Amino acid sequence: MIKITEQPSPHRQLETKTIEEITSLINAEDASVAAAIKKALPEVNKLIQAIVDKLKNGGRMFYLGAGSGGRLSVLDVIELPTTFGIEKGIVNTILAGGIEHLAEAREEMEDNFLEGWERLENENISSKDIVIGISASGTTPFVLGALEECRKNNIATGCIVSNPGSPVAASADFPVEVITGPEFITGSTRMKCGTAQKMLFDMISTTVMIQLGRVEDNQMVHVMLINDKITDRAVKMLMGKTGIADYNEAKKLLLEHGSVKTASDYLK
Repeated sequence: MIKITEQPSPHRQLETKTIEEITSLINAEDASVAAAIKKALPEVNKLIQAIVDKLKNGGRMFYLGAGSGGRLSVLDVIELPTTFGIEKGIVNTILAGGIEHLAEAREEMEDNFLEGWERLENENISSKDIVIGISASGTTPFVLGALEECRKNNIATGCIVSNPGSPVAASADFPVEVITGPEFITGSTRMKCGTAQKMLFDMISTTVMIQLGRVEDNQMVHVMLINDKITDRAVKMLMGKTGIADYNEAKKLLLEHGSVKTASDYLK
């Protein structure tokens, strides 16, 4: 396979360029990411459907990755219980080196071929679940070893990679290849590859949550009331959905029932 992500940057002598020139060039490179994702949407849609099917039947979803992609998946997973009111543990991340080391760049851990599967086994992974491998190169041993073992154990898998024809994609049931090209700084996949991964995590988790009924119209009706800002937003959401004109009345109802969804259903 050809590692496009490791090919030389088309931009040379960066140290001689002005701030204005550098930011303009990076912006132009970033603008290409959405177009690369658009080409992969048919594969993204198949992966999302597989995730929805598993979660609707009581299964769980696991992102599994290392480096920038793995860390970005942690950020996505952290947001979901608050935003959509789902139970913790439905969507998860297995990060090389452990989530407890999120703030450390423990890149050496991605070379461990066995750890990914061992960590999944510790989570009692089963055929009810689905595992999504994250690997910009498409060759990360931590991800590849886990996906190969998943296949042996009849566990559904997907992946997000940034090189065509990779071993990780070949080991996944629902591969997503988003080819973003050489990086602005040669090999620095925290840049366009990372941007693509963040956009895909947003797209996948948001679409899955909508399909699972965690959104009504365009609103977070299951949002957890964890602070004043979110509670205020939820009160106004409830007022708009129910026609309650009094803010304090709506807030009292909301706090009694715990979410916009349950409070509005109570009034039906």
